[in-house]
Amino acid sequence: MNARVAAPELSSALDWVNTDEAPTLASMRGRVVLLNFWTFDSVSSLNVLPDIRFLENKYHDGLSVIGVHTPKYPYQRSAAPVLRAVNRNHIRHPVANDPGYATWQAYGVQAWPTLALIDAQGQLAALLPGEGRRDEADAMIGHLLDEAAKQDLRVYESQVSSVRPEPRLPLRFPTRLLVTDSSLWIADSGHNRILECNHDGRIVRQFGSGNPGFWDGTNLDAGFSAPQGIAIARDSIFVADTGNHAIRRVRLLDGEVKTIAGTGALGHDIPHPYVEPTKIAMSAPGDVVAIGDLIYVAVSGQNQIWQYNLNTDKLVALAGSGKLGIDDGAGVGASFAQPVSLSAIGQQLIIVDAAASAIRALRLLDNRVSTLVGKGVYEFGDAPGKPEDARLQNPLAACVDARGLVFVADSYNGKIKALNLRTTELRALSLPYTLQEPAGIALGGNSLWIANTNAHEIVRVDLGSGQIRRLTITE
Repeated sequence: MNARVAAPELSSALDWVNTDEAPTLASMRGRVVLLNFWTFDSVSSLNVLPDIRFLENKYHDGLSVIGVHTPKYPYQRSAAPVLRAVNRNHIRHPVANDPGYATWQAYGVQAWPTLALIDAQGQLAALLPGEGRRDEADAMIGHLLDEAAKQDLRVYESQVSSVRPEPRLPLRFPTRLLVTDSSLWIADSGHNRILECNHDGRIVRQFGSGNPGFWDGTNLDAGFSAPQGIAIARDSIFVADTGNHAIRRVRLLDGEVKTIAGTGALGHDIPHPYVEPTKIAMSAPGDVVAIGDLIYVAVSGQNQIWQYNLNTDKLVALAGSGKLGIDDGAGVGASFAQPVSLSAIGQQLIIVDAAASAIRALRLLDNRVSTLVGKGVYEFGDAPGKPEDARLQNPLAACVDARGLVFVADSYNGKIKALNLRTTELRALSLPYTLQEPAGIALGGNSLWIANTNAHEIVRVDLGSGQIRRLTITE
């Protein structure tokens, strides 16, 4: 271990979102403390959470974990959406929002995510930035706890959980939607399942047990983890099983769920046509869309668009260098910033690039990527107009109609916007309804369907009359 210095006490300016008793480092002497500096929009931050749960379980008798949420966007400065993110991601340790970056700066943090380890005497032992640090953190925590025991300082009590739960409702953080002539498909992400409903909201079938897991099976006897994107092709729906880092196929005839790509574990492999897709580890696929026999995948954690061929069972990288950015170009000469949503119009994909607050287009003829709205990873706002003036704030979904009108879930602005591909102008829809971080949007039946994610509901907007109604989801 390097020479240690006293860890800065937690700032009094922190806004604790899931506990009434603000913890202090002084009160945790004798325990090792792990501070997780994160932001809920970041795929990398979310990818670290399973590692933290592993460490919490392994060292329950000596480790205290505290989350310090440091926002990127204005929307995240409020405690309410941070609490929703805490609940959506099943976090049970105390979490504080740090809108002024006071604790971030005190610790010299420079990137999301970063883990800070503090020894039993309140001294800063290490800063571990980035993903993939579990083994390193594991070894350090074990060493620090042994060190405390040898010095007769170690406190063995378990950390008390901090919980402010969501209300119990039929849906829990629904995300992507798919609408056909007779069915509404819902990625009920917080319940780890896919629902097939009729247009009135009555549940016809459920795929996934409701408990997080990764196993193939039939109907309820299958395991998903925070599934999101849904596409339909041939006789099946295809699911971006985000939490399992996999693509799943659900055969509609008998409800058989089968993994077609991904290993079920986080990874950053490069797809290759000569490697079986189920042996290629990926990071957080966010959406899928089908054109003929080709399934396109937004691999959010790798900043790429992949293509899966149903005929050949081959998986290839179509566009994106893997580097976080907003560069236009052909194929891997372009860059994306957490692509999370895909829509198809003709031989073109419309891509929601969340971390760049951008809408991108991928021309499938030559795999050329262009930017329709958006200027950069730290260029965001809430403004209509032409591309040079228009701004979004971490959009999470889009859908497109045959006329070339792209409806965008401008999630962190709580709005629906429309981008005209012909005129290139962006405008906001005037909807007399409060939207809370909408993360899904679809067209069907002359209606616009919206997953009002943080309100745990689906709303339907009649495009003819403008009437809005909340669907009642029932068995």
